[in-house]
Amino acid sequence: MECSWKTVLLLVCASLGVQYTAIRTLRDSLSGPCQGAYRCQTRHHRDSRWRALCDDSWTPGDSPRKHILLFATTRSGSSFTGQLLNQHPGIFYVFEPLYHVQQAFTNSSSRLRRTLDRRALLGAYRDLLLNLYTCDLHFMENYIRPEPQDHVTNSFFRRSSSHALCSPPVCLNGGGAAGSATPDETWCPKKCGALNLTLASVSCLSREHVAIKTVRVPEVGDLRTLTEDPRLDLRIVHLVRDPRAVLASRMMAFSDQFRAWKIWNATGRQPRYVDLTQITSTCKDMAASAETGLQRPAWLRGRYLLVRYEDLAFNPRDKAAEIYKFVGLEMEDRVRMWIANNTKSNAPSPSEWNYRYSTARDSRATSESWRLRLGFDIVRAVQNLCNDTLALLGYKQVHSAAELRNLSHSLVERRTFKPTW
Repeated sequence: MECSWKTVLLLVCASLGVQYTAIRTLRDSLSGPCQGAYRCQTRHHRDSRWRALCDDSWTPGDSPRKHILLFATTRSGSSFTGQLLNQHPGIFYVFEPLYHVQQAFTNSSSRLRRTLDRRALLGAYRDLLLNLYTCDLHFMENYIRPEPQDHVTNSFFRRSSSHALCSPPVCLNGGGAAGSATPDETWCPKKCGALNLTLASVSCLSREHVAIKTVRVPEVGDLRTLTEDPRLDLRIVHLVRDPRAVLASRMMAFSDQFRAWKIWNATGRQPRYVDLTQITSTCKDMAASAETGLQRPAWLRGRYLLVRYEDLAFNPRDKAAEIYKFVGLEMEDRVRMWIANNTKSNAPSPSEWNYRYSTARDSRATSESWRLRLGFDIVRAVQNLCNDTLALLGYKQVHSAAELRNLSHSLVERRTFKPTW
């Protein structure tokens, strides 16, 4: 096999250098004159990104490599917040990879589903996160359906949300202007074609840090084994949002699942079949995680930061700087430019984007818009159901329809949530 076997291997051999020898699956598949270039070289052991794969006995210790988890709940502003990390040129960002695990479990046979419990699902989540943090994207083939062929798939969930997966060496036609908004979901597959998971692993290893967004892990306590894993330097950014705003956003984004809530909101009468657990379980998990984090247990010290979406929306640049300081990275100009371009009042509206996960918005208006969409009756019910969560996170309750609609009166208390050092 020659190094000119494919343009992409030429890119790996010439442009990116022999440091990519650490990718075992790529290295082991080669033969002939190119094979030597894919062996772990002594000089590459100085770089922790490659030593993790070259040396089985190596642990990160004082490695500068950061493993970042954006830990959130559905419709809490996590797509927007994730893009703050995605804009950093040194971060390999993955949007919601646990989706594939959940789908694989859900679509399994009814007999198999009966044998799977919450513990098994959480174990699968943790295994995938660990493998992604060590840049083994082939591990996702256990869950992606239809199953990838020759490590190539067209079914990688929300690939276009990651600059790394739409740029060289993964995509030779990719790469957008710095500070530009994330393209719509059809842009990357059309320009880049199917995703090669081996090249995705190459891209991951070529970047200094890995960041993952998930809304599928219920509580921060479920991540304890990862925080204690010596192979990782995990930093958890726990994003929370006013549960009333979360519900309003879910009613818009997931109309079918929240049909009963929409009827309630429109009529002011609670349907008997409304599923209250759609918000109570969210409040329970949010509060449990925040309580755990704020108690500063030893396994979370230096690894947990609580961020309210409303604080980020009202002061995106300073809050983003706080997040970057916590994870131990410099906030580069590209990130600042993205913030400037995507938090202006003239940002496209959701109807103009027609895009469920749009991240360009007037962030201030977005954080308060639920107060104009929800009726007082449904707001009062959520307040009763989530009273403890609202109090813990510093969200004020309203006691009348007039108070609800009065946007000059903020419902967000002044709170400072310090990292757990």
